[in-house]
Amino acid sequence: MSAAATVLSGLDDLRPAQEDLYKDLHAHPELSMQETRTRTLIADRLRALDYRVIEIGGGVVGILENGDGPVVLHRADFDALPVVEDTGLPYASTVTALDEASGETVGVMHACGHDFHVASLLGAAELIAAARDTWSGTFMALFQPGEETAAGAAAMVDAGLTGAIPRPDVALAQHVLNHDAGVVGVQPGPMLSAGDSIKITVFGKGSHGSMPHLSVDPVVLAATIVVRLQTIVAREIAPGDFGVVTVGALNAGAKSNVIPDHATMLLNLRTYDEDVRAAIIDGIERIVRAECDAARSPQPPTFEYYDRYPLTDNDADVTATVRRAFTAHFGADRVIDLGRVTASEDFSRVPDAFGTPYSMWGVGGFNPGEGVPNHNPRFAPLLQPTLDTSTEAVVVAAMAYLGHDRTDTSTP
Repeated sequence: MSAAATVLSGLDDLRPAQEDLYKDLHAHPELSMQETRTRTLIADRLRALDYRVIEIGGGVVGILENGDGPVVLHRADFDALPVVEDTGLPYASTVTALDEASGETVGVMHACGHDFHVASLLGAAELIAAARDTWSGTFMALFQPGEETAAGAAAMVDAGLTGAIPRPDVALAQHVLNHDAGVVGVQPGPMLSAGDSIKITVFGKGSHGSMPHLSVDPVVLAATIVVRLQTIVAREIAPGDFGVVTVGALNAGAKSNVIPDHATMLLNLRTYDEDVRAAIIDGIERIVRAECDAARSPQPPTFEYYDRYPLTDNDADVTATVRRAFTAHFGADRVIDLGRVTASEDFSRVPDAFGTPYSMWGVGGFNPGEGVPNHNPRFAPLLQPTLDTSTEAVVVAAMAYLGHDRTDTSTP
């Protein structure tokens, strides 16, 4: 029996308690960087499993040392979204909280699968701790806050993560997605796009709605900019390159007969290449400034960059090792080519801080043809087999490096 199979032999006994844990996490979501209950629950459970626990930067790391061998880190994120749940689940969230970004009280929901990420990693941590005679090395379970705002991984790194835990030889992570339940998807190279949000403010000169000749109208200015921005990807980025420029909000004025003195736009960018990313940002700023000059704007525009996500660029060798292990365990029919996903993640900030190779994979959670996209108020992956699959994936990938029968020999 393989090391992974031996570790997973305890899954049947663990399953009822693990499902209860998942339901509890789903029913008690917390917004980014406000996850006190979740963090405490994670830390307490890791301590009960005899992991050495470090709480840092709003996150938690459980470290289990078991002799000589590689150091493997697996990361799970644990924040939720300001979304009102509409799943009809018996354990659906009814939580509300103050959203610090908007200053409003909002519904809170695990609409992105982070509850699965936590439950599966805690379950895997328990199984791995109970089967120490099958593996050697160090297993680290890292639980990260604030992924949805791109703040959490940076907070842990900035708080001194690289000096607080052993340097991992490999870093792993997974994400529940709207693919068929029971499958795992792998992707070497760029998997998740880099993401940037920009708040742009352009300035005009206010006037009465009946006297537009006395104004510099920021509404017309902003509308012109929105249209012109669409030419960046269409006419400045090579057809074979990927780029997205979305204007998600345009706000100006409050009354039909008042021309306001400024307008704001909220933009979101997605790219897979740093040169393309830089070209798009340059194009945005160039177009906005030029249109402001053309409109006789009384002052220069302002650009505020936030929620910036790095590219998730999976190491080819690590991904190949993970794929071989998945194929051996799940069978080739359950291991798919995930392809590039246009969403973004901040997971890579952690391995990048250590200079560690990494791979993230996807886990399907829905009946065929019934997938719901992440961040949707109806996002409700099937409890099973999603929880079993994601737990097995953590163990199988870790044991590919830690197991006494490990296939990877590139790490000590």
